[in-house]
Amino acid sequence: MAKSIAIVEDDPDQRANYADAITKKGYEVVAYGSREEALVGMNNRLPDLVILDIILGDEVDAGFQLCRALLGKSPSLPVIFLTERIDEIDKISGLRLGAWDYLPKPISLDYLAERISSLLRINEVRSEHSEQESPTAKHVGDLTIDQEALLVSWKGHRIDLSGTEFRMLAKLVRQPGHAVSYESLMNATMQSLVTNNTINTHMRNIRKKFEKVDSAFAGIKSEYGFGYRWWRP
Repeated sequence: MAKSIAIVEDDPDQRANYADAITKKGYEVVAYGSREEALVGMNNRLPDLVILDIILGDEVDAGFQLCRALLGKSPSLPVIFLTERIDEIDKISGLRLGAWDYLPKPISLDYLAERISSLLRINEVRSEHSEQESPTAKHVGDLTIDQEALLVSWKGHRIDLSGTEFRMLAKLVRQPGHAVSYESLMNATMQSLVTNNTINTHMRNIRKKFEKVDSAFAGIKSEYGFGYRWWRP
């Protein structure tokens, strides 16, 4: 069965272009032109992935509001922001909400299709391996990380990280106790428009996800002005 993609974009030409390109890649696509329309359309059945613009009609932050509502229903839903708003504060806001990716317009339709494929593959692999530990899993103290299955758990509790967050954590735990520079972490994100503040936001999100299952979590340490390290006793 084809994976379902929802596109929320108020510009009819862009909406049609995205829908056409994604449909040609074999996905089932539903497109919406407003936040209200999208909320109604996705009320009964959520798609496998959502692509959101931020400004929808007269609502300047509609995409943020919609993201918050959708992730409230399904915290592991992959969300991509695709927008002309590329200021750092907007990107940080999107990442704090739990978006998996933040892409600037204009964008190559082939690249967009590749990002969709990558995020869906991550979600699919996680679902396949969620019930049992993979033989490729690595243990670092109370942390279990599997780069093949893209799964993370802490003290036996699964932690759902976005693809970017997973790559950054994997970079940190490669050498526990050793500081990892901002530059190395930027490379690990595989994203453009990355600054130190963006890295800090990712790290804050990762910490919060660990703290949800362990309020005393203190595994990620900041190295002021340099980067971060994974703490080991």
